[in-house]
Amino acid sequence: MKQHFTDERTGIRYTLQGDYYLPDLQLPPEKETEIGLWGQRHLRYLKQNRKVLYTNLLTTGKLNDHLTEIDKQAEDMFFRLVKQMAEREGVTEKLKADNQMEWVGRMNNIRSRATEIVNAELIFA
Repeated sequence: MKQHFTDERTGIRYTLQGDYYLPDLQLPPEKETEIGLWGQRHLRYLKQNRKVLYTNLLTTGKLNDHLTEIDKQAEDMFFRLVKQMAEREGVTEKLKADNQMEWVGRMNNIRSRATEIVNAELIFA
């Protein structure tokens, strides 16, 4: 038996593995990108809850681009929300100078709420 052969109809190359010929398939190349916290959260969500979408993005080579875009959108949304909430609630640099502990507590509360909004709107949607 031949070790390798190529199917003339499909152009797919096959390799003998034990008693079976298996196709020599490879994923399309993807550019290497850094994926931040938000993109990693979305990746974990896709793997656990949206397996078909995850597989489609992975096999078409669009997964990293999708995660990078989600990460950028989520980060922009998070910082915008934190800024808007802090302005609306009067959490200013003056408060930070006058009462640091209150400022830290209020900012942690704002960041927590902003994180929940971003998670609901972008990451787990």
